[in-house]
Parts: sequence; C-alpha cells; structure tokens
Amino acid sequence: MTQHPSLKGSKVGGKFRSVLKRFEKVKDLTEKEKWDEEKNSIYKIPKVRRIKFKVKKTKAAAEGEEAKEGADVANPDAAKKTAPAPGKKEAPASGKKEAGK
Repeated sequence: MTQHPSLKGSKVGGKFRSVLKRFEKVKDLTEKEKWDEEKNSIYKIPKVRRIKFKVKKTKAAAEGEEAKEGADVANPDAAKKTAPAPGKKEAPASGKKEAGK
C-alpha cells in the first residue's frame, strides 16, 4: 500500500516552526556564540526567538513575467505549435457540417 501524497513530507525544507527542539536551540546558540559546553546546562536553555519573513513580490518579478511572454513570441518553434498545419481545414465556427460531404 502506498502513502497518500498529502501525508508525505516536503522535499523543499518543510514549513516554518517557531518551537525548536533542544539540539536545534543549542546549535542556534552555538552559531551566535552564546553557548558554552562547559558553563551551560542542557536543562536550562535560554529561549531562542525565530522570526518568519514574508517575501513580497516586487516589480522585478512582474517584469520577469513580461519578459517570459515576450520570449514566447520571439521563439518561432512556439508559434509553429500553436498555428494549424498547412492543408488542414479548421472546423467551422457555427458548428454545422459542410454541405457535400
């Protein structure tokens, strides 16, 4: 039996957690040089604050989307895929069949 996709873990890195495990707090304090193995005990670890940053979309992102649209027009292969093949007739817009066939 397979696992449902909604229950699988994220490959990107997971979601933001404000509560850390003990070893994560020690790692964070060590990076900030506020932890000393000899002086500090793992039972009285100070609180570690984590802040979640929200990234706002900027004008550069909007310009990037416009550039992508322009690249599709400049690409002749993309135009060939959307254009009907020569020799093939398009279906009539009214939905009626052609007379004589």
